[in-house]
Amino acid sequence: MKIDDIDAFVAVMRCQSISQAARELGLTQPAITRRVQNFEEALGVQLLDRNSKPPRATVLGRRVHEQCKAVLREIDILCEMAARDLPPAGNIRLGLTQGIGELVTLPVLAELQKKWPDVHPQVVTGSSGQLLLERLECGELDAAVLFLPAGTSLPKNIHGERLFKSKLIVMGCKDEWPKRQYVLEQCNSKGWVLNPDGCGFRAGLMRALAMQGLHLRVNLDSYSRSIQLQSIAQGLGLGLFPEPFLHGNEWSDQLGRVNVTNFKPVIELWLVCDNTLGNLREPVRDFGKYVAHFMTALNGS
Repeated sequence: MKIDDIDAFVAVMRCQSISQAARELGLTQPAITRRVQNFEEALGVQLLDRNSKPPRATVLGRRVHEQCKAVLREIDILCEMAARDLPPAGNIRLGLTQGIGELVTLPVLAELQKKWPDVHPQVVTGSSGQLLLERLECGELDAAVLFLPAGTSLPKNIHGERLFKSKLIVMGCKDEWPKRQYVLEQCNSKGWVLNPDGCGFRAGLMRALAMQGLHLRVNLDSYSRSIQLQSIAQGLGLGLFPEPFLHGNEWSDQLGRVNVTNFKPVIELWLVCDNTLGNLREPVRDFGKYVAHFMTALNGS
């Protein structure tokens, strides 16, 4: 029984696709298929129902999958013990939500490469915070920096470090919101320009509206900060942003803050990572430190 065969089976289960698992592991589809078959032969059981498209796990296959994940976690711990005293080197998979990535990816990478020349960051941006957490939990990422609503609980196998807090600011087209104060119901009647489902900002707004018996009205879904700000400036709806997201945009003279008296949300920036980073732990901490540094610098600009 080989670890590579177990890894291939877990990848197929995670991706629910042999072709996607092959891309993730950098192998061909026949190679993935053969590794899963090798694992089945070693156990003497059938793990995948190949009559379904795509192949699905058998009842026993689902039980074996859970045990395989535990085996791979133990192997990660073993590798961390062996590598702990070695200098940091190799690939590291990092995640940033799109809004954060648009602002700080390039300077953060420059600082990481300067301090850790033997570490090779592979950065994923454009996902929601919830999706990054899921990818971290299933082993597709080593660490991520993302905003989470205050009081969020992290999964058991994920380590988290809070980097800073930020108020969420409601923004609208300057000419459309002349009053000094508004309530959430008035804002919701205009509609919102928000990140798609999975965003912590959106989830917090939905909870606040639900407490008032209101349903979220969304006019535009987009992960792009630029598209959101332009749409708000053109009167398409209201937006919800952490303070740093509002700096350095070309529509600032057309935007205004909307003072919502019964909605004062706070969001927290977190560094989240796998518990088995080994000698990559210090580069991951620096990753979080650099993101926080450049984000807080925007507040002062």
